[in-house]
Order: sequence, then structure tokens, then C-alpha cells
Amino acid sequence: MGRTKPPEKGLSLGKMLAIAAAAMLVTMVATLWLIKLWLFPAPFAPVTLAPAEEQKLESKLTRLEAMAKNAGTADNPVAAPVPGNEESASREIIFSEKELNALITKNPELAGKVAIDLADNLVSATLLIPTKAKAPLLDGQAMRVKTGLTLTVQDGRPVLSPQNVSVMGVPMPKAWLGKLNNIDLARKYGSDGDFWRRFADGFETIDISDGQAKIVLKP
Repeated sequence: MGRTKPPEKGLSLGKMLAIAAAAMLVTMVATLWLIKLWLFPAPFAPVTLAPAEEQKLESKLTRLEAMAKNAGTADNPVAAPVPGNEESASREIIFSEKELNALITKNPELAGKVAIDLADNLVSATLLIPTKAKAPLLDGQAMRVKTGLTLTVQDGRPVLSPQNVSVMGVPMPKAWLGKLNNIDLARKYGSDGDFWRRFADGFETIDISDGQAKIVLKP
């Protein structure tokens, strides 16, 4: 007479449903977290310079302001270079990507909201723009906007044009950017007598390369 085979042990239907529900909940939470992390990131980490780097940047800014103020004016000729000092004789000033991001960090309106990356002939900028939408995911969050910016000189003026703008990861049609092309920075943002307008008046060329921006002012 054969023995009765014991019933196989396994998960009950209730346990299987509970596990499936838990897995769906974890997946949903992870998805929402990833969406928030990608579309609505935290503020950018501040870029700080070492004391020696900070001193070097201040020296460049002092030279830039002095050169921009005096360039191309008969009443304020460019200061004579110090003999044997090649740096003072040069009209070129080179800013590194780190220095430019450090300057952004010092601006209360831009700190944590803007970060730039320099490549050949292109400035890539990422902006975090606060939203006012009343929605569970949007309210009070920052919206990520990415754009590539080309900076050229036209008729002796610095002109900015955006390229490949995306909002929340979605590329914007180029037709929407028509009014944003060829912006004269000094005309749009400068006022008579301010530094930016003086700088534009003495502007000759700007060369954007990997990790640095080289500015050349008029003699």
C-alpha cells in the first residue's frame, strides 16, 4: 500500500498578490524619484576657488575692466605696458570654465541656478528655472532647461545665439527660437556708461575652446 504524498508547499494567492502590489509600489516610487531627479534637480553645487586661483581671477577681472574702460578712446588711451612684462602688453585675457562658474556662484540671482560648459565654439548652459504650476510634481520645483550658445562678434559687438534648446528634456522647435537669435548683449542688457557697454565697445574677438574662453580687446 503506497504512502500518501504530502501536499507541496508554496505561496498562497494572497501572498502572491501582496508581493506583486509591493513590487508595483516600489517601481512607482522609484520612477517618480527618477523623474524628479532628472527633470527637477537640486541646485548646482557652488564652485569655489582656492586662494591662489581667486587672486588670479581678480587680477584678470581688474585687467579686463581697465582694458575695456580705456580701449578705443582718445581721451583714455590704453595704459602703456610695463617693460619686460609680457602679460601686461597682451590684449588677451583667458578665463577658465571653473573661473566663469565661480563668478556665477558669486551672483545671488544665478548661484545654484546656472552652470556652463565650454567646448569648441560653443557654450553649453544648464538653467534651473522655478515653476509656478500648481501640480503635485511641479509646484515649487525647478525646471531644467539646457541650451547651447554661440557667441560671435558682428560689427565689433558681441552677439549671442541659442542653439538646441530643451525644456525638461524635450527639444524645442527651432522655429520658436527665431526671436532669440543674434542678440546684441550690450544693447539689450547694457546701459550708458556701465562696464558691459564699455567692454562691448572695446571688444575685438572671443574664442571659445574646450574648457576656456579667450577674450581679445581692441588696441
